[in-house]
Amino acid sequence: MKKVLFATTALIATAGMAAADVKISGYGRFGLDYNDANDRAVNGISKTTITSRLRLQFDMSTETDSGVAFGARFRAQAESRDNTPGGATFNGARFFVGYQGISVYVGNIIGAIENTPGMYLETRTAGTGIDGAGFVSLVSNVNGEYFNWDAYSSAGAGANGVEVLYSTGGFTGHISYSTDNGPTNVDRVAGMVSYKFGDWRVAVSAQSSDIAWEDKVVASVSGNIGNFGVRLAYADNDGIGKFGLYGNMDIGSASNILVWVTDEDAVSAADVANGRNDNRDGVAGSNNQEGTSYGIHYHYDLGGGASFETGYRKASNDNDTFQAGVYFSF
Repeated sequence: MKKVLFATTALIATAGMAAADVKISGYGRFGLDYNDANDRAVNGISKTTITSRLRLQFDMSTETDSGVAFGARFRAQAESRDNTPGGATFNGARFFVGYQGISVYVGNIIGAIENTPGMYLETRTAGTGIDGAGFVSLVSNVNGEYFNWDAYSSAGAGANGVEVLYSTGGFTGHISYSTDNGPTNVDRVAGMVSYKFGDWRVAVSAQSSDIAWEDKVVASVSGNIGNFGVRLAYADNDGIGKFGLYGNMDIGSASNILVWVTDEDAVSAADVANGRNDNRDGVAGSNNQEGTSYGIHYHYDLGGGASFETGYRKASNDNDTFQAGVYFSF
C-alpha cells in the first residue's frame, strides 16, 4: 500500500538545535455499514447507515546537537457512525524525548497493551470492513468490557500517563503507567516485550489495574508461511480466555483477503456474583461475543494511497455486520 505524506519543514536556527520538522499526514474513509443489531423502531437507527472519518495528524520533532530528539503529536478528527455526525475534535498531546534507541513519552500515551504486535488485524482499518466493525476480532475485547486498557485517544485527552520504549535489533520493550487523579485514584501498569526474527515475531504483554476486571495478559505469534501470513493470539482477560486465529494472502498484485476466527470463554457465575458484566448470549441487551466469532476482509489497492475495503463479520451473539467503502491516506 503506497502512502503519500505531505510534510512541512521548519528550519530553526538556534545554537542548541539542529533542524525541526513539522509533518502533517492523515487519512479519510467513508462507506456503508449494515448492522442487523440496529432497528429504527427500537433505537431509531437504520440497519444500513453511512460511516466516515477524516483524521489530520500533526507530528513535530527536533534534535539537539548532541543527538537528543524531542517531539510531540496531536490529531484533529471528525467522524460519523450510525447516522450521528461528529464535528472536528482535537485530542490530547503526546510528547517524547529519545536518544539511541530509548524513548520516553508523556501525556496521551499509547500504552504497552495497545502497542503489542499481533493485537489488531493486518488491514488498513486494523479491523473488519471500513471502520473495524466493533473490533470483535481482538482477543483483548471480551464480555462487554472493550478497550479497558491504556491507548492513544484520537478524540479525547487520553490516559495522561508516562511510558518508556526501548528497541535494539529485533527486540522491543515497552513499559507504561497511568493514574486517574480524580475521586477513584486508580492506577494502570503494563509491560510488553516482542522479538522479531526473520519473518516471524513473538510478543507478550500484561496489565495490572486497580479497576476491576482490567488485569490481562496478551500473547501473539505471527509470521509468513510461503505466500500466506498467519497469526495466533491469546489473551487472559482477568479469567476470561479468548483465542484468535488469523490468516491472509495476496491475490495478484493489488488484492489481499484476510480471514479470522476467535473463541471466547463464558462469564462464570462467580464473576456475575462479584459484579462482572453478565452479557452472556441470550441476556437482554447483550453485545458479548462469548463463543465463536468470525470474519472476512477484502482489500483492493486503487493506487495513489487509495483502496477499496469491504468486510463481513458474525459475532457469537448472531450479530451480523457488512461494510464496504473507500480508504485514502495523505
